Amino acid sequence: MLFQQIINGLTLGGVYALIALGYTMVYGILELINFAHGEIYMLGAYLGIIFFGFFTVVGLTSFSLSLALALTFILSVIFCAAYGFTMEKIAYRPLRHAPRLSPLISAIGMSLFLQNYVMLTQGATDKVFPHLFGAAGFRLFGARVTYLQTVIIIVSSLLMICLHLFITRTKMGKAMRAVAQDKVMASLLGINVDAVISMTFVIGSGLAAIAGIMIALYYGLVNYSIGYVAGIKAFTAAVLGGIGSIPGAMLGGIFLGFIESMGGSYISNEYKDAYAFIVLIVVLLIRPAGILGKSAEEKV
Repeated sequence: MLFQQIINGLTLGGVYALIALGYTMVYGILELINFAHGEIYMLGAYLGIIFFGFFTVVGLTSFSLSLALALTFILSVIFCAAYGFTMEKIAYRPLRHAPRLSPLISAIGMSLFLQNYVMLTQGATDKVFPHLFGAAGFRLFGARVTYLQTVIIIVSSLLMICLHLFITRTKMGKAMRAVAQDKVMASLLGINVDAVISMTFVIGSGLAAIAGIMIALYYGLVNYSIGYVAGIKAFTAAVLGGIGSIPGAMLGGIFLGFIESMGGSYISNEYKDAYAFIVLIVVLLIRPAGILGKSAEEKV
């Protein structure tokens, strides 16, 4: 029973971590909470259903299910990255030097706009993603592990490793870290700050799209409001791990998945959404900067 909940927690935690990475990357560079990020995740789920449905109609799924799924992921990532890029250009860049409350209000406005946009264009009823993997799986240490859970855990882990390597080993990753530390000095050194910020939104949106498709495959149902709940949980995961810290977002997402899984199994499933916030309050009382966060020194 315990190992089963560990597997369930890893599955949910991997998805939360992918969404939380978008929050923490944007905050690390702009010190902005992008409350519309959860809606990008929701768009990814809807786009997954739309593209996979199109490939089913044209017969690609009958020819090669793996190819249809791969193209679904790729196209959804491209479209969501374009949404994130456009959102930064329209809603955030013009307010970059405005009072801090202004971009926050703009982010909430973008969130509401995207929710209503999807509701009006796709309808308010739930959309169904086909159960491609079914209940097929295997047993491991007494736990039932489905192939879909295995795929979600592996894909989430690989993406987090790739992002870590990108941030630490590539030229763009180093530029992101430089901009996060000091935008003015980075620009004086020849770094295109606007391009770096746009790339941050593109990467975060792409990760959210993948998380949206995987959760649509896992639960089989999608609606226009899933972005709000998942966004709040991912934001909680980012704060729990240490907002602005990429390893912290990964750890916070997985930790949040464990909390939900264990609390829902051993206490009550009705209050699973509350457990994460209770633990968040306790952690912040003990360590206000989060598990891996660093306390900022206030300059006088």
